[in-house]
Amino acid sequence: MTDTEVLRYTAFSHDPDGGNPAGVVLDAAGLDESAMLEIAAGLGYSESAFLTAPPEGLGGEEGRSFTVRYFSPKAEVPFCGHATVATAVALGERIGPGELLFATRAGTVPVSVTAEGGQLRATLTSVEPHSEEIAAADLAEALAALDWPETDLDPQFPPAIAYAGARHLVLGARTRARLADLAYDFARLEALMRRLDLTTVQLVHRAGPAEFHVRDPFPVGGVVEDPATGAAAAAFGAYARERGLVPADAVLTLHQGTDMGRPGVLTVELREDDPRVRVSGAGVRIP
Repeated sequence: MTDTEVLRYTAFSHDPDGGNPAGVVLDAAGLDESAMLEIAAGLGYSESAFLTAPPEGLGGEEGRSFTVRYFSPKAEVPFCGHATVATAVALGERIGPGELLFATRAGTVPVSVTAEGGQLRATLTSVEPHSEEIAAADLAEALAALDWPETDLDPQFPPAIAYAGARHLVLGARTRARLADLAYDFARLEALMRRLDLTTVQLVHRAGPAEFHVRDPFPVGGVVEDPATGAAAAAFGAYARERGLVPADAVLTLHQGTDMGRPGVLTVELREDDPRVRVSGAGVRIP
């Protein structure tokens, strides 16, 4: 691994000190799972991405299609939005803006890289999303682990598990102050999330018709909180559309990382004629 080039990029921000940092290995052909996990754990970021050759028949433009695997410091995850954006920006710098195609464990994810004012921006298109209800006992356990009384929940946001490449429990916070005050039982929440196969818990407060503040506890990844979560943003967009909280055609703005001192902005686009969700953001290399 001493010859492996490990890049560091942040996603959903133009500022290296904002957004969500990710490790990016553009050539992971010589690495096995244990080596990838070791690199991810050594970086300590919520996820790192590792690229290898695309599977046969994936399609896409030659030289712009890849297999991508994602590792947290603890384990492999099926899909990671911020590491996808970080990887796409890194590739955009290497091979130029344009269309990319990623084969992930969750499915095929197209990504478009554009240059805006000399800076790169990536837009991923999720796999087809869905959501499901959460059992009352599991919701009660989640609230107990978060130390949230049920009265802190926003009744406009029915608790549910949403999926757009990874599973996330969506909970609405009645006030911005409730969202800002995050101090939870790490082990207790992790145990519940492992049992329900959750990647993060998406905590949401509505600031306007199409504007939201979000936070994502991520104990299963070995970190207290994820600074900007693209997969959860995609899942939330689908959840919000499905429940009529936003129009079927909408562009949503999600602010995340502010309470951690790493502010980032995630743009979520919903299209009435496409069940998939598009999530976009800026990215920049970390010196």
